Amino acid sequence: MNLTDIRPFIPCKDFEASKAFYRALGFKISPAGDELALGEMGSCTIFLQKFYSKEFAENLMMQLIVDSAEQFHQHLLNITDIEMKFSEVKHEHWGKVVYLWGPAGELWHVTELNSL
Repeated sequence: MNLTDIRPFIPCKDFEASKAFYRALGFKISPAGDELALGEMGSCTIFLQKFYSKEFAENLMMQLIVDSAEQFHQHLLNITDIEMKFSEVKHEHWGKVVYLWGPAGELWHVTELNSL
């Protein structure tokens, strides 16, 4: 058996705000039903769902691996049309990370891993 993709379903407190947030990050957002949108960027795919549970959303954490945490951080700094909450680049023994909070409270660990 070969795994080819994993697609998290991200809750949306405000469906339109979440679509705008992920578009600003660079995801192509397209409808996938009345209460579902598909977000695609490169080989990464997410679903945005018109569903919200505060407890679930604020405990949801996902990791996005990038080539450069600094470049991703600079991309976030360049987004001025919507409000984003994110950390500075943090250096860890395993690599670098930027913490990014989505509009429903979901937390992304945007990670650049050290080379082995």
